[in-house]
Amino acid sequence: MSLYDTIQQSIEGKERDYVRISRDIWDHPELRFEENISSAKLADYIEQQGFEVERGIADIETAFSASFGSSGPTIAFLGEFDALSNLSQKAESPRQEAIEEGGSGHGCGHHMLGTSAMAAAIAARDYLVENNLEGTIQFFGCPGEEGGSGKTFMAREGVFDDIDVAICWHPWVHTQVWTSETLANYQVSFKFKGVSTHAASSPHLGRSALDAVELMNVGANYLREHVEDSARLHYAVTNTGGVSPNVVQAEAEVLYLMRDLTVEKAGAVYERVKKIAEGAALMTETELSIHFEKACSNYLRNNVLEEVMETQLKEIGGISYSADELEFAEQIQETLTEDEINHSSAQITGSYHRAGQEAPDSYGILCGDPAPYSKAVDLLPGSSDVGDVSQLAPTVQCLATCYAFGTQMHTWQTVTQGKTTYAAKGMIHAAKIMAQTAGALLDSPEKITAAKEEFDRRKNGRPYECPIPKGVTPSKLN
Repeated sequence: MSLYDTIQQSIEGKERDYVRISRDIWDHPELRFEENISSAKLADYIEQQGFEVERGIADIETAFSASFGSSGPTIAFLGEFDALSNLSQKAESPRQEAIEEGGSGHGCGHHMLGTSAMAAAIAARDYLVENNLEGTIQFFGCPGEEGGSGKTFMAREGVFDDIDVAICWHPWVHTQVWTSETLANYQVSFKFKGVSTHAASSPHLGRSALDAVELMNVGANYLREHVEDSARLHYAVTNTGGVSPNVVQAEAEVLYLMRDLTVEKAGAVYERVKKIAEGAALMTETELSIHFEKACSNYLRNNVLEEVMETQLKEIGGISYSADELEFAEQIQETLTEDEINHSSAQITGSYHRAGQEAPDSYGILCGDPAPYSKAVDLLPGSSDVGDVSQLAPTVQCLATCYAFGTQMHTWQTVTQGKTTYAAKGMIHAAKIMAQTAGALLDSPEKITAAKEEFDRRKNGRPYECPIPKGVTPSKLN
């Protein structure tokens, strides 16, 4: 059978399993590095499919690898399965209503992300076996992407050192070969310890940790004027020191996320923020302790792999939808603001312009037609720990339509659409794109060689240096 036919048969033959697994993971949203149920579902299934599974890799309980084969080029698929806090939401509801107040939910589609990547790995294995090709297929269960940089911890421990190519995807509001570079980041907590006292009768005896947090935040706000345009600073006060205004707060803590184009640039911003924290401690006579939580590298594109994936995407085509699917997606779209829809339009329209094509007047309710590919430089001012894998081996990604056009990630609208039939279509579509890309590379190993040559040129001799120092361990949210 042809590559197309083999992949179609493999994935569609197990489609019910994949939809069931993704929905089971949706039903059990687990936060970073606590994804015991989700990780086990994927690891157990792929083991049943004949892969050799190693659990608890990189000293992370919910990380695992699954391998088939032991020779030839190694093609790796990356899967995620962590949820987000405070995004509990009933499925397929056109209004915001939590299942559990304060509970977690899959607001970034990772219940589908890991499942689809696993499906692609199994289908690629099927093609390899059917055609007696040389190669090794690996699937990595990667926990803690949301605020945890699980892949970066895994990269630090050498998990990805022996792969030749990495393939992954992300649920989105349109379908496309991923063409964006991303920002590197550092996530660091700053904790201040002061002296409590009665705020009215003996204020001169107190040393306010909350004052230190506030002064640090003011200093960081002034710093924003004096960093490059590409830099980003975000913060969350995670401990205000209590709820009693007549007590001088003896403890307070703030969490900072600092981004820029490269690890080096993000690190330079971090060093300046650290000085601001030290200054705030000096001004308030409090003690400062710094807890390095995580970091990740910027994403390194690979045009050779992107062109291979674009060829497969064109062969597979777009996604069609039923009247019922369009009707529900329209109900979701009605809950979105004009600005949200315009934001998605600007993103996809930019893709058409970079490709030298005229953009359509409208992208509809569910955008099933793939957006065009372009080698032109594009920056997504966010971060992903896929960046660290891309700094170790040629990496390619795609987007697949799983949500009503205009839906923003990390929202209740994302969660509520996670079990729709059209979201499942996007998940299966992505699996086929990834699996066919792998099959095409197995058929033409010279493409892998070319991808690695491009990778070496882009790296320009710079060795990978993990931005997370030794001794820092993965941080759970709770």
